[in-house]
Amino acid sequence: VNEELSTFFYVPVGTMMLAIAFPAILLPTPNRLITNRWITIQQWLIQLIMKQLLSIHNTKGLSWSLMLITLTLFIGLTNLLGLLPYSFAPTTQLTVNLSMAIPLWTGTVVPGFRYKTKISLAHLLPQGTPMFLIPMIIIIETISLLIRPVTLAVRLTANITAGHSLIHLTGTATLTLSSIHSMTITVTFVTVILLTILELAVALIQAYVFALLISLYLHENA
Repeated sequence: VNEELSTFFYVPVGTMMLAIAFPAILLPTPNRLITNRWITIQQWLIQLIMKQLLSIHNTKGLSWSLMLITLTLFIGLTNLLGLLPYSFAPTTQLTVNLSMAIPLWTGTVVPGFRYKTKISLAHLLPQGTPMFLIPMIIIIETISLLIRPVTLAVRLTANITAGHSLIHLTGTATLTLSSIHSMTITVTFVTVILLTILELAVALIQAYVFALLISLYLHENA
C-alpha cells in the first residue's frame, strides 16, 4: 500500500509541467469573425462563470476578472484531465494547490489591510461580541484568516484525490469480480460509470468553488 501511495503522489517535474501546460491546448483562440460551436460554447461558459464570480464586486474587484476566469478554467480542465486513462491531474498534489492558494490569498488580504485597515481589522471582531469573549474571538478569527489558503488547497486536493482513488478501487474490484459472476460485474461496472459521471461534476464544481472562495476573499478586502 505504501508503495502504491508513494507512486501515486510522486510525479517527476517534467511530467507535471506537461500536465499543467496541456489544458491550454483545449482552449483555442478565436481568429475568425464567425466562430465554430466549440468556441461559441467556450465563450458562453466563460461569460456565465464571470457573471457568477464578479456580480458582487466593485470596479477595483473587476480588475481580477481575467485572473479568476483563468483560474477556474485551469483547475477545471486539469481536474478533467485526471479522469482520462493513464493521465495525471496536477490538482491531486497538495504542493501545486498550495502554490495557487497562497499567492492568491495573499493578493486579496494584503491590499485589504494596506488600503482598508479599519474594515479589515473589523472582520476579526463580529459586531455584538460580549466583552469577555473579545480576546478569544480575535484569536480564533485570526487563525481562521491565516489558515484559509491551507483549507483551500486541502479541500481541492482531498476531493480530487478521493474521487480518483475511489474510481481506481472500484475498477480494480470490477476486474477481480469479473470471473465470479456476470451479475456482479454488471453491478460494479454500472457503479464505475456512475462514479465517473459524479467525478465529472466534482471536477467542475471544485474548480468553481476554489475560484468563488477567492472571489469572496477579494470582496471582503477590495
